[in-house]
Amino acid sequence: MEEIERWYDTQYDEWERLERHRIEYDITRRYLDEYITGEQLRVLDIGGGPGRYSIDLAEQGHEVTLLDLSMRHLEVARTKAKERGVALKDYIHGNALDLSGVHGEFDVILLMGPLYHLVEEKDRKKAVEEALNRLKQGGLLVASFISNYAPLQDYLAQLRPFDSVDQLLDYLNHGVNQVTQGFTTAYFSGYPEARNLMASFGLTELIFAGVENILGSKEAEINELEEPEYQKWLEIGFRLSQDEFLIGTSQHFLYIGRKS
Repeated sequence: MEEIERWYDTQYDEWERLERHRIEYDITRRYLDEYITGEQLRVLDIGGGPGRYSIDLAEQGHEVTLLDLSMRHLEVARTKAKERGVALKDYIHGNALDLSGVHGEFDVILLMGPLYHLVEEKDRKKAVEEALNRLKQGGLLVASFISNYAPLQDYLAQLRPFDSVDQLLDYLNHGVNQVTQGFTTAYFSGYPEARNLMASFGLTELIFAGVENILGSKEAEINELEEPEYQKWLEIGFRLSQDEFLIGTSQHFLYIGRKS
């Protein structure tokens, strides 16, 4: 956890990442807008980084608590919220595996980050359990995963040189990214693996989507399109995001389920 915290505190700009990855942000936002309905909901954003989605939800009138491992992320979130004329309910420096410092129940919980970095299955289960313990009956849990096809898609999109075919394909076998491999410690999940993990908690699945699907390897070119053309491709990506023939090759998976 300390190594991951240092990475986000000192080496990575998560706010700007979603500026570059517009497709991921816009399709995710579309799903959040479709499923998070109601007024003045209590929302807990676990591992929400610098608060892109927290701030969006606060702008819609919801009461949002942001928890993140990175103090720098929390500082950025405070600044960005002020710039947008909103305030989050609370900013908590914490860990998805221990939510003892979070009190009360929530209508919606976002777990869109912690599952990226928990290499052990028992820890991924623990993070989901901690979230569910603070989710109301009937509440929504939103979770994100990095796909085990993400490294391949990343190299393909930029046609970056790489040393070994076997090494790149090996992510499909074990999903573990070491800190020496260009990113902090991370776990890249297979599609059935991620879906089965969430099914194991008895939630009612509302959606399981491959966020970028066919758009991923052309992201840079799509981002440069005029807005009407960009929106056409975004619509195609959204409509194909639950196509089971395409989900697995996305960079990110998005799950939304209801606590029954």
